[in-house]
Amino acid sequence: MTEIASKHLHILADRGIFNGMSTVAKNFRIDSELNDQATKLLEGLGLSMSQAVSMFLRQVVLHRGLPFKVEYPQYSKELMEAIEEAKQLEANPNTKRYTDMDEMWADLDK
Repeated sequence: MTEIASKHLHILADRGIFNGMSTVAKNFRIDSELNDQATKLLEGLGLSMSQAVSMFLRQVVLHRGLPFKVEYPQYSKELMEAIEEAKQLEANPNTKRYTDMDEMWADLDK
């Protein structure tokens, strides 16, 4: 986060934007690893998960929708073909496996 954005969040907090509101308790489920990563990041920004969710919902209201684009990633044809080839190689029991990096590099250099 930039220094300007961090200062802006602290100004909002100092003005009580996160306090004194009538609140409603909400329960939702998220992946535990995502929760841990987000909590750590938000703590570094001086925000609780509740404050971050409130900020997100305020942006939803201001934008009258999600405040970001939701779309399928655009991957090149070559990348998609490489991914498919890797999946086929991984699934094939006849694909040579390596436990020694020198042996792998030697085979690649052939």
